[in-house]
Amino acid sequence: MTDAGRARRMAGRIKQIVATQIETQVKDPRLGMVTITDVRVTGDLHDATIFYTVFGDEQEQVASAAALESAKGVLRSEVGRQTGVRYTPTLTFTRDALPENAKHIDELLAVAAAADAEVEAARRDARPAGDPDPYRKPRVAEDDQAEAE
Repeated sequence: MTDAGRARRMAGRIKQIVATQIETQVKDPRLGMVTITDVRVTGDLHDATIFYTVFGDEQEQVASAAALESAKGVLRSEVGRQTGVRYTPTLTFTRDALPENAKHIDELLAVAAAADAEVEAARRDARPAGDPDPYRKPRVAEDDQAEAE
């Protein structure tokens, strides 16, 4: 087992290598605009999960996933050559759900803003149910002198 720091450094290096190789060496026409968002390496450095996003519709995402799967061997060879580790980690490509999650969060924030606007509109014309200032006031010193006499 290696330490977590070494796994993080290895993940950063794999991210850099794979992104560069996709940009410069992989010439698959199915490959769309792919961005490597994150890489996670297991503690034993044997498996690397590469998260990516694809700009485009569902058809382009499926085509890019197939292109990445077909280029997996070439990318793994290059990772092994450039990192120089004893055991080259296996690469697993996973489409990152970050854009969909961000869109969902934006929709939730829009609903919350609309609800806040409704509450603000209802509050604008509202008046207190009782006295304008319902809190007790401390007695004033003049009242104490009048009671003493």
